[in-house]
Amino acid sequence: MRNLGMIIRQVFITDLWSEHTPWPFNQLPRSYNFLVKHGPLWKMTYYGTAPRLIHQSNFAATSTFIAREVAKGLMKYQPDVIISVHPLMQHVPLRILRAKGLLQKIAFTTVVTDLSTCHPTWFHKLVTRCYCPTTDVAKRALKAGLQPAQTKVYGLPVRPSFVKPVRPKGELRKELGMDEDLPAVLLMGGGEGMGPIEATARALGESLYDENLGEPIGQILVICGRNKKLASKMRSINWKIPVQVKGFVTKMEECMGACDCIITKAGPGTIAEAMIRGLPIILNGYIAGQEVGNVPYVVENKCGKFSKSPKEIANIVGEWFGPKADELKAMSQNALKLARPDAVFKIVHDLDELVRQRNYLPQYSCAA
Repeated sequence: MRNLGMIIRQVFITDLWSEHTPWPFNQLPRSYNFLVKHGPLWKMTYYGTAPRLIHQSNFAATSTFIAREVAKGLMKYQPDVIISVHPLMQHVPLRILRAKGLLQKIAFTTVVTDLSTCHPTWFHKLVTRCYCPTTDVAKRALKAGLQPAQTKVYGLPVRPSFVKPVRPKGELRKELGMDEDLPAVLLMGGGEGMGPIEATARALGESLYDENLGEPIGQILVICGRNKKLASKMRSINWKIPVQVKGFVTKMEECMGACDCIITKAGPGTIAEAMIRGLPIILNGYIAGQEVGNVPYVVENKCGKFSKSPKEIANIVGEWFGPKADELKAMSQNALKLARPDAVFKIVHDLDELVRQRNYLPQYSCAA
């Protein structure tokens, strides 16, 4: 659509599994949450479906039952570009596009959101483009049969707010109710506030308090997410050091900007955001399968460390805020070297180029 020389584009965001597949397939997103909470079940599912013969035959069988509904879900948007951000939503839609003779007309792209180890279902030879966050993932894509021209290594896309200049730490700390001068560690457990947050915070409370001087050498910013019970418990503790407890936050870039290091599980988004902020990372857990490789990615690139022990984690932070301050600084610099804050903009620019190469102006874009 043209308007005074401008191209107006529409972007539709839809969950094809939940909204455009029949029962029981539309329960897949819920089953993922259940499986992840029961580690052995998820591990068996993840590695059991990894061989190409198994997952391709599964998709072929699944397609028989869901292809019609998925096709209706795709075609109602009249897309010019389809962007898939889910490993299980490549094979079926591409099969549909091929059957309808639309592979040359509609650009089908994949944005891989795992940093290292990733499930083979992320990759399909018929994609127009596969955006990889790291060279490790790009190598996996090539091994899966994609051509070099189909892959681009731009980094993991994060919120554009992380690209904005960082305000001074003191200013951010003041707004968050923190001590403006003490070094700070960010402790978080995702949107649901999961993991050993309380145990880790209590250990930090000891390691960041100098008994000889009778004063703190650091402070904690705890993000409890939607876990109101945890937040209430944390606020009720009589801390010897400054501790700020937050619930669900929408400006994570400011929380990270106020701190000097972060303790978190090995989620790819949080790792990418922390690197942009130059935060050394202590990983305290990971999801079997897709997050396994994130641990060596952080550790081997000397951007952080891994430990499941709250006491050991607290000792590491205590050393970083004391005798090993140089190590903290070096890891911060290493993190910044790996950071790709402009990934989302590079991906969008390339999407625009793909559309132009097809010699027509886009009217609609569909994100699936």
